Amino acid sequence: MINTPASYPIGTPGLAWGDAERAQWLARQSRQRSYASDVVSAVERLSALFDVKEYGQLDYPPDHYRLFAVRSRNWHDAKPVALVTGGVHGYETSGVRGALQFLEQRAAGYADRINLLVAPCVSPWAYERINRWNPNAIDPNRSFREASPAGESAALLRLIAPLRGRFLVHIDLHETPDTDESEFRPALAARDGEVFEPGSIPDGFYLVDDVDNPQPEFQQAVIDAVAKVTHIAPADANGQIIGSDIVAPGVIRYAMKQLGLCGGISGARYTTTTEVYPDSPRATPEQCSAAQVAAVCAALDFALARH
Repeated sequence: MINTPASYPIGTPGLAWGDAERAQWLARQSRQRSYASDVVSAVERLSALFDVKEYGQLDYPPDHYRLFAVRSRNWHDAKPVALVTGGVHGYETSGVRGALQFLEQRAAGYADRINLLVAPCVSPWAYERINRWNPNAIDPNRSFREASPAGESAALLRLIAPLRGRFLVHIDLHETPDTDESEFRPALAARDGEVFEPGSIPDGFYLVDDVDNPQPEFQQAVIDAVAKVTHIAPADANGQIIGSDIVAPGVIRYAMKQLGLCGGISGARYTTTTEVYPDSPRATPEQCSAAQVAAVCAALDFALARH
């Protein structure tokens, strides 16, 4: 049972936040884990096998974060390019761990066939605070657009800009935890001066396809692979998942570019956003990360077989 608050403790109902409310929200955030220990150290170990690129820095005084991407060492311009992104929402742990585990366990098997570019933790401040937003109360995954208000999004857009037109596949790794209902959707409604309408959290793994570039066979291949690792989320009583109609078991569609989502940045032929339920009584954290790895591998296998 998700504990949904009757009202959010910051702001006045019906009024969007100003600077004072954003400052109150920021004062409630505290570091709960270490980006340096969990992510940077893992990336440094990977530098023995891959090229590691620092693609930006984020200054959120007193904190400073270096952003890292991992690239295939034997990069060749004749090969297609795959983009894997994790931690766009920093609190979605299996996205970060899944990206790192893919690099550690499976990426070498693709080295001769495709150039890999992996950004395992796009939002390190939010990773440390187990939060959805950056310290300015901005959601990076609604901010992938020109003149982005989120430094996290702007840095990733600069990283991939030279490769536009060359991406074959992009998989963006996410989670849908209980805190979406207990904290983050209520906070969003309060921030924007709107009424919070309670929803439900899907129990299981699902995918978000792109309305403007639907790839049903690709999505099905990923679902089939992940179903061997963990369960697929069923539709609710309305035939929906998080308010969107299902187009196939475990698959919904969003307008990626219009919404400023990471899944719409690459221009790749094959794109998907994963979502897994880390609070499910039917799945462990290890299963959630393994599901992310399985999804990446299935996406690469499908795309390469048709390239």
